[in-house]
Amino acid sequence: MALTLIVFTLLLEVAFTSYCFYTKDNQVRLRAWMRISAFVLFISLLLISALQWSFRWYALAMLLSILAILGLTKLNSRKPLMPFHPLKRIIQGTGIWLMISIALIPAFMFPQYKLPAKTGNFTVKTQTFTETNPFQTETFTNNGEFRTVTFECWYPENISTKVPLTLFSHGAFGVRMSNTSTYENLASNGYVVCAIDHPYHAVATIDVEGKFTLGSDAFKNEVIQANQDVYIPEEELAIYRKWLDVRMSDIAFVLDFIKEKAIDLQADIVFDKIDTNKIGLFGHSLGGAASAQLGRTRHDIDAVINLDGTMLGEYIGLENDQPILDPTPYPIAILNFYSQDVQDYIDANPEFNYPNKEISKTSDSAFEVTITGSNHMSYTDLPLFSPILSDLLSGVSGSSSKATVDPRECIETTNELILRFFDAYLKEKGAFQPAY
Repeated sequence: MALTLIVFTLLLEVAFTSYCFYTKDNQVRLRAWMRISAFVLFISLLLISALQWSFRWYALAMLLSILAILGLTKLNSRKPLMPFHPLKRIIQGTGIWLMISIALIPAFMFPQYKLPAKTGNFTVKTQTFTETNPFQTETFTNNGEFRTVTFECWYPENISTKVPLTLFSHGAFGVRMSNTSTYENLASNGYVVCAIDHPYHAVATIDVEGKFTLGSDAFKNEVIQANQDVYIPEEELAIYRKWLDVRMSDIAFVLDFIKEKAIDLQADIVFDKIDTNKIGLFGHSLGGAASAQLGRTRHDIDAVINLDGTMLGEYIGLENDQPILDPTPYPIAILNFYSQDVQDYIDANPEFNYPNKEISKTSDSAFEVTITGSNHMSYTDLPLFSPILSDLLSGVSGSSSKATVDPRECIETTNELILRFFDAYLKEKGAFQPAY
């Protein structure tokens, strides 16, 4: 839509400028009516829902309203008309087109989209919480304050039985909303899904009181340098452990908080719906790695899904600068998603001991899926929300190519497999097979 509007504006300005040259007149009144008509057309598109009002259109709405007001002023002006100047008309037309193009940048970067349809029958509600962990000092500040974590829960409203709990951890510089279509689909099928914002590991967080916290530059630099193989093995392993400690602490704190609230008769309604004997974890990238490691160390987790994250917690040491992997079988069911880049690298380097693959060799309940043509961000909603940003962040995260898979098809397939996996291991609804 944004590109269409940019091209349409360019053609309109070219046509109007050509008409001015033909008539050798500034066509002040016609130009005024064009500005007013553009604003009326914009409002009409909003009213018929051809355009969905959001941050994408704020700048354009402001610009068109200003131009419409100037148009009304021109229609009511009694000042003498200025003589026609070809160069001035070209500059004016180019300026208008550039301003509209700039105003359309948000709509171009973040095109309108619809999330994949929910496949369940339950109505989905959400509730957000911000809680302080009294056992964790915030390491990203020097104030001695305790770490505060915000998480949002998606849950089935019209359900009378208790349902399994799943917790999601986003990737490095992600946000808790990164997989909203997945949360909604799970909740509509009878799950409570709690997505965690990891302060300073997220691009930004906003708590329930509106406090805004930007991501850590130090963390961002560590991630970039780790992907560029800047660190020596000992440094890299120490950084991995530091990242996982932060993530695992957050997930464990939220999980313990929810379990405590689930037996509190005065707690919010979302907690009353949770069966704390059926718990699954899932996450993207670093969040997937942290979920997998917590699934190994806690005994109240029943299943884990890792969305294209290297299972960094499986590295337990070094020998001759080579990582040593945990030799013990993974204790619970786990589903690993791989991007096409990761799968291609594994296939081209069979000697490489990729920890996720090694898990599959020792566990009968470890499954692997690669969606052909996917890249790192394909397992989130980001390719729908912003294709440009998705390709950019995939490159930063280490993916070497753009995704060729249809983004909607990829996330719908991912959501289907996630539901089937959790159904098998949290609801005991048949055996899971990763084919799709």
